[in-house]
Order: sequence, then C-alpha cells, then structure tokens
Amino acid sequence: MNIEQIYTKCLAQGAYYIESNGEVAVIDPLRETTPYIERLQDSGAKVKYIFETHFHADFVSGHVDLAKKTGATIVFGPNAEPSFPIHSARDQEEFKIGALTLKVLHTPGHTMESSCFLLSNEKGKDIAVFTGDTLFIGDVGRPDLAQKAADITQEDLAGLLFNSLRSKVMVLNDDVVVYPAHGAGSACGKNMSSETFSTIGEQKASNYALRVDMTEKEFISELTDGLMPPPQYFGMNVRMNKTGYDSIDDVMERGLNALGLDEFSELLSNKDVILIDTRPADEFAAGFIPGSIFIGLQGQFAPWVGALIPTDNQKIILVTETGSEKETVQRLARVGYDNVLGFLEGGFKVWLSADNSIETVSRINVTEFMSLDFDQECIIDVRKPGEYEASHLKVSKSVPLDFIKENIKSYPKNIPLLLHCAGGYRSMIAASILKKNGFNAIEDLIGGYNALPESFEQRTDFICPSTL
Repeated sequence: MNIEQIYTKCLAQGAYYIESNGEVAVIDPLRETTPYIERLQDSGAKVKYIFETHFHADFVSGHVDLAKKTGATIVFGPNAEPSFPIHSARDQEEFKIGALTLKVLHTPGHTMESSCFLLSNEKGKDIAVFTGDTLFIGDVGRPDLAQKAADITQEDLAGLLFNSLRSKVMVLNDDVVVYPAHGAGSACGKNMSSETFSTIGEQKASNYALRVDMTEKEFISELTDGLMPPPQYFGMNVRMNKTGYDSIDDVMERGLNALGLDEFSELLSNKDVILIDTRPADEFAAGFIPGSIFIGLQGQFAPWVGALIPTDNQKIILVTETGSEKETVQRLARVGYDNVLGFLEGGFKVWLSADNSIETVSRINVTEFMSLDFDQECIIDVRKPGEYEASHLKVSKSVPLDFIKENIKSYPKNIPLLLHCAGGYRSMIAASILKKNGFNAIEDLIGGYNALPESFEQRTDFICPSTL
C-alpha cells in the first residue's frame, strides 16, 4: 500500500495518489497529468478511479485529462452533474483499489456534492479520510461558494455542513488520518493550519468548528462571520471543472510561444492584451516595461493572478526570467488562464537592449522609512483585513490588495503613496497596478511590515486623505 500526498504550495493544494496491488486511485488531481503518469510508469500500475471531492473553485482539476489518458473512471459524490461521463456515487458506496476500500461519505455543506472518501485496509480498518474542502486542518470549508448554483443561502449550507461533520466525520475513530484538499494560504477557508495532515482526534481537540458543545446556531454564526468575498476567478474554475477544458498539452504548446521583440511589441499595443511580469520584485522595481503588472513567480502567483487579472479567455503575454517560461504557463493553466499568447524571448534584457522606454518603482529601506515626515506621505497597508486588525502602523490606511481594482479611483493623486505589505511581494503588485493606472508618486517599503523593529514608535496624529 502506498499513500502519497502531492502538495502544491503555490495553491496550498493537496492531491493524493493511492496504490495497492497494481491499482491506483487519484484524488483531486492538479491539472497537469505528468506527475501521475510518471508515477504509473515507475510502478507499472494502472489508474482505476479518479475521485473528486467536489467541483473545485480555486484550481482547475486534472480529472478530465487524466481520465482521457488513462481510461480511469471519474467518481463524484451525489448531486454532481458535469458535462462529461462520470460515476455518480451513492452515499456509503464502496470502491476497491487492490486490497483497499474507499467509501463515499456524502458531506454537503461546502458545496452540495461535497464528499469525503474513507480509506480502509484489507482487514477493514479505517486508516485515513480524504476530506476535500469539508474539513481542513484547523478549519472547515467556507459555505458561500455554491449558494448561487444551488439556490441556497450560505447559512443553509453552513447548517448542512454542521450536520455532515457531526454525522459523518466526527464519528470516525480518533486515529484516522485526515488528508484535506488545502492548507494555509487557500481562500477556501479562514483559519487553515500550515500542517497538511492531522488525525480525527487531534481535530476534535483543536479545531474550533468541531467543538462538542457547539450548537448549530453557534457554528453557523462563527463560520459565516468575517468571510471575505471569494476571488473573481472562482466562478470560472467551477465552470471549467463542470464542463471540461482544453487539453493541458494544447494549452502548454500555445503558451510556450517565444515572441520576438517586434511581435511582442505589436501584441503589447493591443488594449485587450495584459502583460504580466513574473520576475523577482527587486528586479521589477529596478526597471519594467510600461503597463506591466507585476505578479512574481516566487510568491502565491496563481491565486493573485486569479484575484486581479480578468477571467474568461483573457489574452496574456509574459516577461519572465529565462528558464521559467514553462512553469509560468503551467501555473496560469492551473487556475484557468489558458489564453497565454507567448513570452518575450530573451526577457526584459531584450527590451532594454533596444533602448525602449522603461519605468521604475522607488523603494526605501526601514531606516529611511523611520525618518519620514508622515505628514507628507500616505502610508497604505495592502495586507488582508485580518492581518491589519492583528497589528498595524497607526499612521497607515488599510486598502487590501484584494480590493485594489474596486478602490482605484479613490486613491489620491496629489500626495505620494508609500505602500507596504508583510514582506514586499503584495505591495509591489499594488505598485505596478497603480503605476499602470497613472499613479506616479509611488514608493515601496523594502521588507514590508515584518522588517520594522517592534520598538518603532508609531505616530498617531497623521490622517490619510479622506478620499481613501
């Protein structure tokens, strides 16, 4: 028996590869099929089933492509009605994988079709449960993502999740290992742990949503409190996971189109094309092509693309570090951005060598920041609301990066803006978007909030312009 968690940090997503006696089950596969195909080739095994815990919103699953390449059967729980052939499983239905058994536990709440898969060994002992977005480590799935499709309120879904957890999950033995679909950093929950697995016993002892004395009313109130709006790309990903999508091989071939400078410049002049620069933040700040949006490959690249770049077949061209073109196109495809027209061959150096115009983002270090006259600048904190509420500079104004497009018109253009996040990644994204929209007096704090000493005395008498 082999149980392997294939964890992708950029998406905070866990897929699972289970093998027994030459038969394989894959649960919630990532879009690229290569990792699974290579494992099959190494072991000489065959995929029998591809299990989907639900219609994912935060990434495009590889179930369709993997089924076509391997002949495996796609299995969803009850209520799933996609546009391609599947086995729609009944609650408690069992599937054999070699000497192992996977049982379907229908757990509606995150979505109506959400299901967990309980794994038992050849002796019938329950050893692990693959919980999808029903149960995370330290949290449970948000109940607001499926309400439009199911014509049901988030409170109704939260109530269903309360009962699903208590009737199907909390009754399992304490030693059963919990393997969720996501960890910290995913937008599918609020307080997920950085741990990627746990046990039922540990979660009953530490997960706020599994408190034994918790009433359904308390559960609904706590689960729905403080939910940020879901990222814009979630709807697109759900549709793709329900209706199918272009082959990942075709998407990669289209996207890995090396563009010469002339062709690149022509595409850049098209108002329907967006240029994403994925180089490190310090390189971008030192010089970039006017109109670029910075979203660095080193951070949570794909989720931020999904949050900030228009969806539904948006045309994209790229500037990347040499050698990272394939990874960039692949990570875009993971969240449904399939219309990459190509990348600038030779990267930013080619643009620079042709004496084309460039822009920069001014950056200051902590020492320079602490000597500022705060009456002359507006300090913008682009972190999430929860981060700001936990601790922030008293002179700063909270304008989360997540909502920068909605707030773009309210930024003052007659006063310098100094941006910061926790470490410098998100603030550079914000700086690039503001630059693209005509804000030129922009500065970025190197190292962000985390670089400031705790002893730094905060000014309390400065107020940002009322337009913010």
